[in-house]
Amino acid sequence: MRYSKEHKQETHARIVKKASVRLREKGAHGIGVADLMKEAGLTHGGFYAHFDSREALVIEAFGYAMDRAAEHWRNMAADIPPEKRLSTIVDSYVSAAHRDDPGRGCAVPTLGAEIARESAKTRKAFAAKLDQMIDLVADQIPDVPRKTARRLAMGTMATMMGALVMSRVAGSGEMSDEILASGREAALARAAKPVAKKARAKAN
Repeated sequence: MRYSKEHKQETHARIVKKASVRLREKGAHGIGVADLMKEAGLTHGGFYAHFDSREALVIEAFGYAMDRAAEHWRNMAADIPPEKRLSTIVDSYVSAAHRDDPGRGCAVPTLGAEIARESAKTRKAFAAKLDQMIDLVADQIPDVPRKTARRLAMGTMATMMGALVMSRVAGSGEMSDEILASGREAALARAAKPVAKKARAKAN
């Protein structure tokens, strides 16, 4: 049976979406192609009708996950005053809900260490998406030069992501909650200091 172009595109998108969740839950090497195809309701043999290689699927699935995270941040930022956007993103990210649902969360804490050991092509694709996320966070840091905002965004994101990883290692008890609270405080303090310093300089 020959399927329409639209049907193939819908099937392709379904595979990528399913893969993005399972890869975040189990890691880049924790689930095979056969399992991914089965979850999408397809046979293993149909894989190469959609992807040239497993690496191609992994890159698309990573990209999908990171695009969804960025979209989530944009939607949150659009509905609140500019001065509250960064704190809202940090609070949502460094949270128990995010900690406990890696399959639908950010791909960087769940897959970053594995990506560092993947091919140059995969690392390049991942880095490009990460750069877009840095720009998005930098957009939420007002009243500083763009270069400074990007540097602050990098530090803030590193703190956010590191806190999430540590909290997952610690489980879901009191220590894990303390890590999340400390991570939120540190992430916001990192970005707030230069902005406050510039505000004081203007006032003087």
